[in-house]
Amino acid sequence: MTTQTAQQALAEATNRKDAPSVVDVIAAGKPFPTEVHAEMRNTDAVVDVDQFSLWYGQTRALFEIKLEIPRQGVTALIGPSGCGKSTLLRSINRLNDLVDSVRTDGQMLLNGSPVYAPDVDVIELRKRLGMVFQKPNPFPMSIFENVVYPLRIDGENRRGLLMEACERALKAAALWDEVKDRLKHSALRLSGGQQQRLCIARAIVADPEVLLLDEPCSALDPLSTLRIEELITEISQRYTVIMVTHNMQQAARVSQATAFMYLGRLVEFGPTQSIFQTPHLDETEQYVSGRFG
Repeated sequence: MTTQTAQQALAEATNRKDAPSVVDVIAAGKPFPTEVHAEMRNTDAVVDVDQFSLWYGQTRALFEIKLEIPRQGVTALIGPSGCGKSTLLRSINRLNDLVDSVRTDGQMLLNGSPVYAPDVDVIELRKRLGMVFQKPNPFPMSIFENVVYPLRIDGENRRGLLMEACERALKAAALWDEVKDRLKHSALRLSGGQQQRLCIARAIVADPEVLLLDEPCSALDPLSTLRIEELITEISQRYTVIMVTHNMQQAARVSQATAFMYLGRLVEFGPTQSIFQTPHLDETEQYVSGRFG
């Protein structure tokens, strides 16, 4: 069924009293056209996802995702557990390649260059992308060496340049004043919130094109979460940030665009204010208000 046919079918179903919900349509495995708000069309996309699908063996995790991530600012990926948010995020830097039996279809572009072309150097691709995971994962080395590690593995050994980069990244991560006098101390001695800010500093030290955040506050206390959210807001003025989150209030606070996913499909994509206040689909409204998912 073509996209146009699917749109017509959904429109006809919507006009019937017995019309199935979007959730029912998706659960039945039927084609469903993503509801894209007008403001999100024809944007200056830093990441352009076009009809992208992914399988783990025989299990399909993503269904023909079409999504244009606007440059700078924060785009939040929301949806119930298992809906494909993290899978989509990890597809951008091809972390899913590390899983046996993974295969993909469709296209994904990073600033106009293909992510999944046969000749793509995956190591070089990942240097263009910063990644921060759910739980802080500092390396068992000093604070300084943690931050400059991406530069070290790229062959940079000039002490002065590394020091400047470390200071710049720690200041951007709002951590410099807290650790500037103990850069030689183990990063494992930092608090959980400090460790996560350290990981953000490490992710941005090489000036990536996009910063990927996979539920960066899920393991943190409320105060540390607030500091990370403030940091994300500051960083998004320089970088494009794509963030997976289960916290609706967090998505509403820090993002400018929000994509709602369900069972591997992109359901609705629009400005965050619209998604949370005037979504086009009832299912989106039910999810963001806590009545579904």
